[in-house]
Amino acid sequence: MAHGNVHWSELVSADVEGSKRFFEDICGWTINEMPMPNGAYNVCMVGEQPVAGIMGIDQIPADHEVAPHWMTYLEVADVDAEIAKVGGNGGMVVREPFDVPGVGRIAIVMDPGKAVCGLMTPAQQG
Repeated sequence: MAHGNVHWSELVSADVEGSKRFFEDICGWTINEMPMPNGAYNVCMVGEQPVAGIMGIDQIPADHEVAPHWMTYLEVADVDAEIAKVGGNGGMVVREPFDVPGVGRIAIVMDPGKAVCGLMTPAQQG
């Protein structure tokens, strides 16, 4: 992957089991459950390739109601450097950068049109 590419997509679902069945049938995904401290994270696979994740809406840390949604994470070379540019480009930082061990450094931003996405610097592999 490279700077600016879509790196990951994640479904936040109000019905995880229903969503899993839906995408297993529609997309042919196999889904591997990964235990997490706040509930299972479901990694969607095409063959050996992870392509997306599914988690429960109750697993989202939020101080307000969150609707079910797909979240896209865009790869950037340096999350912290890009976050410094967000406000000057008419956007807003929704969640400051945080680290997910073995995954990478992530921040959540809102663009000038009020669309939300994640910026992610993946962890070094290997």
